[in-house]
Amino acid sequence: MDASDDTRLKARNLFWQGYSPAEISRTLGVPYGTVDAWKRRDKWDDAPVVVRIEAHIETRLMRLIAKDAKTPGDIAEMDQLARILERTARVQNFARTGRESDLNPEIGKRAEGRKRKKEDKNALTEEQVEALTDAFDRRLWAYQRRWFEARKKCRVRNILKSRQIGATFYFAHEALIDAVQTGDNQIFLSASKAQAHVFREYIIQFVKDVTGVLLKGDPITLWNGATLYFLGTNSKTAQSYHGHVYLDEYAWISKFLEFRKVASAMATHKKWRITYFSTPSTLNHEAHAFWSGAAFNKGRAKDDRVEFDVSHTALKDGAVCPDGQWRQIVTVEDAVAGGCDLFDINQLRLEYNDQDFANLFMAVWVDDAASYFGFEELRRCMVDSWDEWGDFDRHAARPFRDQPVWVGYDPAKTGDNASIVVVAPPLRGSNSGIYRVLEKLFVTGADWESQAGTIRGLCQRYNVEHIGIDSTTIGQGVFELVRRFFPAARQIVYSVDVKTRLVLKAKQLVSRRRLAFDAGWSDVALAFMAIRQTATPSGRQATFAATRSAEIGHADVAWAIMHALDKLEFTDFDQAPGRAGGGFVEIF
Repeated sequence: MDASDDTRLKARNLFWQGYSPAEISRTLGVPYGTVDAWKRRDKWDDAPVVVRIEAHIETRLMRLIAKDAKTPGDIAEMDQLARILERTARVQNFARTGRESDLNPEIGKRAEGRKRKKEDKNALTEEQVEALTDAFDRRLWAYQRRWFEARKKCRVRNILKSRQIGATFYFAHEALIDAVQTGDNQIFLSASKAQAHVFREYIIQFVKDVTGVLLKGDPITLWNGATLYFLGTNSKTAQSYHGHVYLDEYAWISKFLEFRKVASAMATHKKWRITYFSTPSTLNHEAHAFWSGAAFNKGRAKDDRVEFDVSHTALKDGAVCPDGQWRQIVTVEDAVAGGCDLFDINQLRLEYNDQDFANLFMAVWVDDAASYFGFEELRRCMVDSWDEWGDFDRHAARPFRDQPVWVGYDPAKTGDNASIVVVAPPLRGSNSGIYRVLEKLFVTGADWESQAGTIRGLCQRYNVEHIGIDSTTIGQGVFELVRRFFPAARQIVYSVDVKTRLVLKAKQLVSRRRLAFDAGWSDVALAFMAIRQTATPSGRQATFAATRSAEIGHADVAWAIMHALDKLEFTDFDQAPGRAGGGFVEIF
């Protein structure tokens, strides 16, 4: 700054201190005309008070900074002047923006904190996304990698599969990876909301294991805008969502073709994919027509119909079919060949008869014509417990509060395994007449004491009124242990008459739609369908069988339910509201 500029600043500061141009002229020895010209040219009169104060502070601060030897008083003054400058800067910013945070920085900090907290919700860094992607890729078996690659081939994937080969686990992770990489919405649909939440549990656990981040919310909204929805078929607002759709166990969904219209509407736009995957149910289910192509050909002129080859030979490696869907059949043998080491196929063949092994593990549709419990009547018993059972909280310490429940136990005939169920009779004062299966447990590899301990744990969580235990053979040990803490436990010793009694009671409830279980429990429906009417070895008497010897284990849950229902008397059937008649079903 030259001498003239320094004099000009001194003149301006003196003017702002209240000196007149004449006084400034005499004080600084500058011609009056020059001072007056500076005043008009630089608009000294128009300067805001804040600017005038800032100018004085800056001048004083610069002089103090230029001093070589600063006294403690100089340093204190410099600190005070700096604070004043900061405040005047806030006032000028507020005059320009009108934001209160410019006057009070704490307001801005709180707002920024809230914004950061919101932005950090379910947030992942680039490194964490990369770690998830790497972990996902490392875990893929050959057939799962084929599913992943098929995304690029077709917008619609349709997979018929064996049980327990990790399909739900895989598609939960696939959808997550797509969501974190692209920001696209992901929609999971199952026969019940409880079943759909299995996807959510897999996703939360995967992210936590790999990154340590705990995702929250239902639906889960990620930091990048992607939302993960978990819906049952009862969702009234399903059609309002849009995104990539995953429809789990579709062959067990009631009125599947009707619901498929809603599900596919969520993935109407060409950018969205839709994935159907399921274990097979029965030949009479609507899903079979969808899988086989019969639904595609329905209503078409004979010349317009196309042939679908949905054999395992044609679809083992996956293929694009005439309706544009990529279909694949994955049996347990395919899974093992593809690297899945979770099965001992030879042992499974010993434990299941040919028909049940074919359905459970070889993706063969069931012909339920010979079943005493038909699929259609069982389907009417399948409900979305999450939405319909508001009085039951599966995660609470007392899930059913103090309402009474009945427990049924059935030991598997192979190994130290067992099926245990909790059944709620109709609530006192209720007109529903519905017997609800609240909980099912499969105890594997446990001794009698451990199995009895599981039942004891149920007695602590529920108000147990009845326990029915098959004590015919290996269940005797469990019965003796249970009787020690629950003396009223009822032992069930099998005979032709006892078996008939159990099945008739269950048939009455099923045929009248007075039994209910979660729609996601397809294993329960299969267990009942495994029960067939047959003759005793002598051929002189009719009975029921589910090949419950070493040939089969999956019907055990049906027998466990029937053991719980054994408290029910035949006279109780007359009390079904809105239904005529009582007695029992004629079977011979």
